[in-house]
Amino acid sequence: MFKKFNLSESMSGQNPVKSSTVRGLRSKLVEQFPGISAHIDEILPKKVNLVQVKCKDHITLFTVDNEILFFQHFSDPIAPTLKLLHQYPDILPRVQVDRGAIKFVLSGANIMCPGLTSPGAQLPEEEIAEGKLVAVMAEGKENALATGITKMSTSDIKSINKGNGIELIQYLGDPLWKTHIN
Repeated sequence: MFKKFNLSESMSGQNPVKSSTVRGLRSKLVEQFPGISAHIDEILPKKVNLVQVKCKDHITLFTVDNEILFFQHFSDPIAPTLKLLHQYPDILPRVQVDRGAIKFVLSGANIMCPGLTSPGAQLPEEEIAEGKLVAVMAEGKENALATGITKMSTSDIKSINKGNGIELIQYLGDPLWKTHIN
């Protein structure tokens, strides 16, 4: 999604978000990501100066103190950035890829099912449904290297073991990771 993203070229405007909208966003985030509920007051305090940055290609960034915390594409669910995920690693369910998949993930490739089921890879015990946002961890690393949306449920990934398992949204080193708002 962010392979060719450039904030200075794609930004079309930024607006402060009303406090009532921030309250709605907070409740939507807690509903969407149950793991964020313990940290929501730290991430988005009740009296926060949240700024909505509108960009081309229907991308919306949500920033606090010039740091991008969340983004949204069209009317897709709001997603946390990798930087926020590194600060609060338990807000998304995790999947782990094996060492062989790391270089491909860091270049923006989607994750194939064999990269999630081979030795060294790990899928969670609890079922993750198709279309859910997940943090992609790497074998032997402690921080997430990407976020993505599951293209099939974890049980299907294990049983079918072919095709695209996770479509990447953001990865380490992509243009959104490198973006700073001044």
